[in-house]
Amino acid sequence: MSGDTRLSPVGGLQRPVIETLWQLYRHDLSEFRGTMPDAAGLYGPGRLPAYLDDPDRRAYLIFRGLTVAGFAVIRGVLHEPRVIGEFFVVRGVRREHVGHDAAQQLLRMHPGQWEIAFQEENPAAARFWRRVATDAVGTAWTEERRPVPGKPEIPPDTWLLVTTGRGE
Repeated sequence: MSGDTRLSPVGGLQRPVIETLWQLYRHDLSEFRGTMPDAAGLYGPGRLPAYLDDPDRRAYLIFRGLTVAGFAVIRGVLHEPRVIGEFFVVRGVRREHVGHDAAQQLLRMHPGQWEIAFQEENPAAARFWRRVATDAVGTAWTEERRPVPGKPEIPPDTWLLVTTGRGE
């Protein structure tokens, strides 16, 4: 199970795949953010294009075996802190350690200072990210609450501050 989870950088041919998964991700978040699709039934691309086109950002597809199981996008590849911008695992493989294993791989692939945000109103995400941080560095992480820029109507995000080992 956990041994067959892997990350694959998104290239040009995978762009439609991550754009499709983005719709599922935005739908999941709509429960906590109150967002709605447009007249065509689609959610906007948000920050996704920046993760696909900026050299300081990376997008990865998460695979379980040969099957696409989600995505992760990060910024701060060239300059710390590194930030997990968005992270999504399809419902069919949640609770099977796919997300956990992918997050651990991501933290190992890009060692250094990390900032990981989530909404406290999403209890599954809160448990997940605190467990990922603890499994990565034990108790050597902290958390803080930060307002969402430009969205005072939304509750502040919780940010985990984690430094992963260099050269692992």
